[in-house]
Amino acid sequence: MALSEAILVCLTERPMSGYDLAKNFDASIGFFWRASHQQIYRELGKLRERGLVESQEISQSGKPNRIVHTITDAGRESLRSWSVKPARQPSIKDELLVKFYALDGVDIPAFIEQLSMRLEQHQTKLVKYHRIKTRHFDGKNLSLNQKGKLIALELGIDQEHHHILRLQEAMEKVRAL
Repeated sequence: MALSEAILVCLTERPMSGYDLAKNFDASIGFFWRASHQQIYRELGKLRERGLVESQEISQSGKPNRIVHTITDAGRESLRSWSVKPARQPSIKDELLVKFYALDGVDIPAFIEQLSMRLEQHQTKLVKYHRIKTRHFDGKNLSLNQKGKLIALELGIDQEHHHILRLQEAMEKVRAL
């Protein structure tokens, strides 16, 4: 998936400024697809050139003008075409996992500390995902898009549970060495 599709997906919710898109990335789709604010702004320009978004400058008093981006019909068609393409399996680049391949050459206490830090990161993310689920989805009548977001969130919750369990097991095994 390219960043352009992730931005178009966000714009299906509502028209947004580049700042709004960056915040939306940080709080939702960013859990599954990373992009810097600069990358988002650059890509918006490309999407506008391709006719997939329209941009409108909104005057604001006492503040810089806002540029609000709206997905076009061509943008919606581009998303539909993208949706039928098979999704590629993501590649994994994890320095921590590579260290397992050289356990006889690593500082074991430092490595256990790194595993512990990673465990805490996954636990923190799991708590965050549960809060989002409770706040935005539990007990609510959901639209089709909201149901899709809930499914993605539940997959993320399952993934974090899995990471936590595997890291706990790995730490026990390394401690036993």
